Amino acid sequence: MNKAKRLEIFERLAQAIPEPETELNYSSPFELLIAVILSAQATDKGVNKATDKLFPIANTPEAIFALGEKGLKEYIKTIGLFNTKGSNVIKTCKMLMEQHNSQVPQTREELEALPGVGRKTANVVLNTAFGVPTIAVDTHIFRVSNRTKIATGKNVLEVEKKLEKNVPTAHKLDAHHLLILHGRYTCIARKPRCGSCVIEDLCEFKDKTIY
Repeated sequence: MNKAKRLEIFERLAQAIPEPETELNYSSPFELLIAVILSAQATDKGVNKATDKLFPIANTPEAIFALGEKGLKEYIKTIGLFNTKGSNVIKTCKMLMEQHNSQVPQTREELEALPGVGRKTANVVLNTAFGVPTIAVDTHIFRVSNRTKIATGKNVLEVEKKLEKNVPTAHKLDAHHLLILHGRYTCIARKPRCGSCVIEDLCEFKDKTIY
């Protein structure tokens, strides 16, 4: 896929999705961090249901740490892997209090040192909370990138590196959410909605489903 075609793809996606943003509910970098930790292998809708009850009660490292694992799990027990996630969130709160003055760090290295935070979570926080042009490759982005041929790769890191290199500069900040939302609602896994896709004629996917 050439540079001009990639630019046109992102221009059209940006026009079709004028407000590309996360569907997780949050009002601070800390709330976003906790929501993203909880969102691994879970839906944003499911996480929002839990955090909509949790955050009005506890939305600082001190307040969540004070709940303890047992107290926290009462709020997040509807989310998959809640035992592990609950343990990681409590440990993360402790580290934030002890090492970061209860503030969410703004470097990848410091974020990835927090329990339950991997490269993808760090990228989401850097991009969404702090405006860093990073791209966290989740299942949607991995699928859309490979399917359209915007950035092909056998694993998420390969795709991330190619996106960093290939996404036009003007769209680097929003590329993460443009691709996620396109994958979530149009370029869906089983039967992509090619007939209603704004980039259908630019996409290099061979098995298009046109209705």
